[in-house]
Amino acid sequence: MPTEIPLEIDCQTLHQRLEAGEKVTLIDCREQEEYETVCLKQATLIPMSEMEQRVSELNGQEDDELIIHCHHGGRSLRVAMWLRSQGFSKAKSLSGGIDEWATAIDPSLPRY
Repeated sequence: MPTEIPLEIDCQTLHQRLEAGEKVTLIDCREQEEYETVCLKQATLIPMSEMEQRVSELNGQEDDELIIHCHHGGRSLRVAMWLRSQGFSKAKSLSGGIDEWATAIDPSLPRY
């Protein structure tokens, strides 16, 4: 029986994987103004409000691990679930979002 892929990943695990050089695709689903306030340099901005129109930008990545993040993890969880329904079986939400990342991983990032 196949193991179900978790819907969320925590900041510590993602940080360890990035530090180890693992290939993950980070997608920021916040709005442009939020992204301009603070962002993770590895992330591509595709706002939740534009995801349905821009999902084609992810074509060819259906089997890749996509980590979606937002401010606190609510929007990214909805986007990850939607992406899974579109065939992106390894889409995950970053639990706690960029706010948790700023608290636990990189305190130099501004919080809002």
